[in-house]
Amino acid sequence: MTRSFTALALGLFALPAVLATPAAAHEEGAWSLAIHGGAGTLSRANMTPEREAQYEAALQTALDAGAAVLRGGGTAMDAVEAAILLMEDDPKFNAGRGAVFTWEGGNELDAAVMDGRDRSAGAVTGVTETKNPILLARAVVRDGRHVFLSGPGAEEFARDQGIETAEPAWFQTEPRREALERMKADRLSAYDVDHKFGTVGAVALDQSGNLAAGTSTGGMTGKRWGRIGDAPMVGAGTYADNRSCAVSATGAGEYFIRVGVAHEICTRLRLAGSTALAEFDNGVREGGEIMLTEKLVEGVADAVLAEVKQLGGDGGVIVVAPSGAAVFSFNTSGMYRGRATSEGINEVAIFAEE
Repeated sequence: MTRSFTALALGLFALPAVLATPAAAHEEGAWSLAIHGGAGTLSRANMTPEREAQYEAALQTALDAGAAVLRGGGTAMDAVEAAILLMEDDPKFNAGRGAVFTWEGGNELDAAVMDGRDRSAGAVTGVTETKNPILLARAVVRDGRHVFLSGPGAEEFARDQGIETAEPAWFQTEPRREALERMKADRLSAYDVDHKFGTVGAVALDQSGNLAAGTSTGGMTGKRWGRIGDAPMVGAGTYADNRSCAVSATGAGEYFIRVGVAHEICTRLRLAGSTALAEFDNGVREGGEIMLTEKLVEGVADAVLAEVKQLGGDGGVIVVAPSGAAVFSFNTSGMYRGRATSEGINEVAIFAEE
């Protein structure tokens, strides 16, 4: 072996078009979950102990909800939904209740979910009445006729599906309103006002070896002209494929869209396995399966985020692989995050040094 798997994973080589894609290794009964609540310029100097404890408790509650689904034999899609629902209802996060304000003083919500079994996906953008956008995105998956719905049409579909709506006051909070007012008064950018990229997400591996990813967001403070970020874009902020991984991103959406971050990570991991088989016959596992280790997954995620950084963007991702590896990668000073696995890992964190 003349090259390491990490080097292979970077995908800086061509593959024969006829090369078959291997199955990614999954240990029967294993499950994993990772969640995030946004990444950005976070420091303990600007965080009181009380607020830090509140965020950690909120992350743990969402993590516990998703983990309970997986521990009980539920699906990855159900686990992702369970975790994100709680964060959408928590005003500390910029998704659902607590979403940031647009320039005009409203709230426009985006969400996406993807099933790694068959790569079915659902996404919505610019909704203003749906209480939990992640439920609407999943309804799009179930309906199956479309992938991406927007604005009034998405709201009409939500009503047809019997999905709960909410008055504008449900989404609006004073801290978010003050952020918009400060942005306008001081002529600040959205990044200067928010100090973090507001998105929530979850990625999961269930006991059957299926992956899923979901992301929900209120976008950027002061966004205008119907701006859409990466969160609801399948392949940019959200992606899941049983052959490689599940990804949910949070960051400067314009850059994540340009790199196609979520799909890029999954593709590099899938191609790493294919190349390993081509060069080393049976790879690292019997039966032609490739073990996507935590080190390998982290290396790929770091490499893709390095491309985002080169373009001028910041943010982070959570990734879960069929091996059960649950990984965080971010190029900011912090990311609200947590992970739990069937091997006993259960942790939440905020700052980069944790």
